[in-house]
Amino acid sequence: MKAVCFAEPGEASVLHTETIAVPQPGRGEVLVRVMAAGVNRPDIMQRKGLYPPPPGACPRLGLEIAGEVVACGLPQEGTPMPAIGTRVCALANGGGYAEYCLVPAGQCLPWPKGFDALQAAALPETYFTVWSNLFMPAIPPAGTRVLIHGGTSGIGTTAIQLVRAFGGQAFTTAGSAEKCALCETLGATAINYREEDFQARITELTKGEGVNVILDMIGGAYFNRNLKSLSMDGRLVIIALQGGAKAEQADLVRIMTRRLVVTGSNLRPRDSGSKARIARDLHTHVWPLLEAGTVKPLVHAVFKLDDAAAAHKCMEDGGHSGKIMLDVAG
Repeated sequence: MKAVCFAEPGEASVLHTETIAVPQPGRGEVLVRVMAAGVNRPDIMQRKGLYPPPPGACPRLGLEIAGEVVACGLPQEGTPMPAIGTRVCALANGGGYAEYCLVPAGQCLPWPKGFDALQAAALPETYFTVWSNLFMPAIPPAGTRVLIHGGTSGIGTTAIQLVRAFGGQAFTTAGSAEKCALCETLGATAINYREEDFQARITELTKGEGVNVILDMIGGAYFNRNLKSLSMDGRLVIIALQGGAKAEQADLVRIMTRRLVVTGSNLRPRDSGSKARIARDLHTHVWPLLEAGTVKPLVHAVFKLDDAAAAHKCMEDGGHSGKIMLDVAG
């Protein structure tokens, strides 16, 4: 099979395709003939040598795919195996930039009705991330105010739509008038962080109350302003560190006096059981919304598998809105 590989960390130009052996499924795994794959920020970080795969994971790039099940390993107790020929989208443990990919059966979901391969492959990484961080273990009550940083990213566009679909009030940051306009069409109140201080604007928009939850992919650079944007008993969820891993002069007093919760998560190192629970929750609560058209993935650009380097450059340029995809079967 053809797969995207790189020998040493570096710029996007290190990516190239090689012909390698098709992997064989082990217990609880399925082999998927990949039709499309998503490009995500963790792929960029891994390529640069900044985000090594966890022990036991495939060392090659690609964390979400859509395609057809062509082989199954021995079943694992408690995990149904999709039938051969089933079209699935899946959260992969690496190796998605290839013509075939091994995936734990519990991390597979059926294509939503009416979806094609590119739309289905645009779902797993962002929907697993947003759902597990904002809607588990319990769906927030209607009216919950949520600030989402990076509103036009794959994570951002997904989070805005899901918050709105479940009765929440979405606020978001974006870096241009055009990106803010897109966020507004998705149902968020958008703040251009290049022209306004988001913390001051949140204070104004919420009449001093703040938001209940913040989904943050910036990290250290936004830490104190995030704390000032939270309501009493508010929750800051950090899922990436694009603005640095350290928060200088962190305001710990505010955390104590406002009873704030600061937490974070990383999807990739979670075990297969945890990911399977997220998949089941998504199938119950979100797949009906996808099939009804209430929420949908936004695809910004599509590249061929041989053009994975160009797809990475597109993401690193920062001008995209929504998902960047690889068409593997085309």
